[in-house]
Amino acid sequence: MSMPYYVSPEQIIADKAEFARKGIARGRSVIVASAQDAVYMVADNPSRALHKLGEIYDRIGFAAVGKYNEFENLRVAGVRLADTRGYSYDRADVTVRTVANAYAQTLGSIFIEASKPFEVEIAVAQVGQTCQEDQLYRISFDGSVHDEAGFICMGGDSESVASHMLQNWTVGGTAAQTLTAAISALFPTGEKDLDSIEVARLDRVGSGRRFRRLNHDDIAEFLG
Repeated sequence: MSMPYYVSPEQIIADKAEFARKGIARGRSVIVASAQDAVYMVADNPSRALHKLGEIYDRIGFAAVGKYNEFENLRVAGVRLADTRGYSYDRADVTVRTVANAYAQTLGSIFIEASKPFEVEIAVAQVGQTCQEDQLYRISFDGSVHDEAGFICMGGDSESVASHMLQNWTVGGTAAQTLTAAISALFPTGEKDLDSIEVARLDRVGSGRRFRRLNHDDIAEFLG
């Protein structure tokens, strides 16, 4: 009679984490950065139909790397949460912290309870009146939340992308400086194609919805 195969809980968690990290690392990188006039979200994304960047609510944006179907389900759930809270209470009661905490609980539960964790890493950002008032949160596949200052890099070779940003950009830079630094960090060889760059922004000034996608002409203008 053969003995049942035993795997320790620690080993199961470690294997799940390694599986998720490998899936995320295969994804192309995304940068979220606080600039003078807006919070910019820049993604290496050759697909015109499958967006990595999206809108959650008035001043709140969403960015993700990893498996599209998984992070798109999360984005839709975030929109529903924000809409319900804004309708039931007040639009001012919808904050990025509420959304980040909900994502953390969801991803944490999936990581522990499901046989396969989500292969995603997401960021949610809320634009403020100044760079110092911007709120940027990165939520990992296991539900851990990281409150980031100034900018977020996710997916692919995020360490080298972040290093490039630190060397070539400062928080609160102009739109042109921010986009130039982000795009050069995502495409360090210089071989970039506007068709593979997805850019969105959360405008610092205005009322109501602040999210706006940038088209090729917009990006080219900022890049000079």
